[in-house]
Amino acid sequence: MRALVATLLVLAAAPLAQARPVGPAAGTAAVMTIAQLQYGGGGDWYANPSGLPNLLNAIRARTALPVSDRPAHVKITDPELWQYPYLYMTGHGNVHFSDVELQILRQYLSTGGFLHADDNYGMDASFRREVVRIFPGAKLVELPKDHPVYHSFYDFPGGLPKIHKHDGLPAQGFGLFHGGRMVVFYSYESDLGNGWEDPQTYGDPPALHEAALRMGVNLFMYAASQVAQ
Repeated sequence: MRALVATLLVLAAAPLAQARPVGPAAGTAAVMTIAQLQYGGGGDWYANPSGLPNLLNAIRARTALPVSDRPAHVKITDPELWQYPYLYMTGHGNVHFSDVELQILRQYLSTGGFLHADDNYGMDASFRREVVRIFPGAKLVELPKDHPVYHSFYDFPGGLPKIHKHDGLPAQGFGLFHGGRMVVFYSYESDLGNGWEDPQTYGDPPALHEAALRMGVNLFMYAASQVAQ
């Protein structure tokens, strides 16, 4: 774990050696954060306002990584997109990417970026439609329970934790792979973002809130370590 943390600190301090790399801008402080993606189509991209701040606080307290206490908010077409190696998107409604957004998102993911899409009950059909347009021919595949994302910091032997009921189906974690790297993680029938929110928001018991935070820490650690390779 110490070696992993050291690698992530190096990552925070210097961008990747790519034509247009994903990573902190030159001369900026070595502080990482998560950027919540503002997408088109009508979905409530801004859902779960207390979720990411709580997750970032957990990452900072439990891993000692230099992370901000506040998330960023970014559109795919914003120049600032390239400063954030970790994108998070959620919502209940429709998702749509324009052709220009698809081209940028394809380049972002190809040069080290990572996207976590978290179905907040209602975005599933549109997200599945849009995500396969990023890399034509690629597809979402369900991850096995022994995948490293479930064991990068905390162990989840049963795979993605079930946080909220939704349709009562088992929670599933899907990955989209490009160049041998998982560039998109899709959490379905779990609703991690709701679990990250202040416990009183949904009345979640402490065990569910903790499980959601732990899985969020795993995702951040896994994504950062993949970028650092």
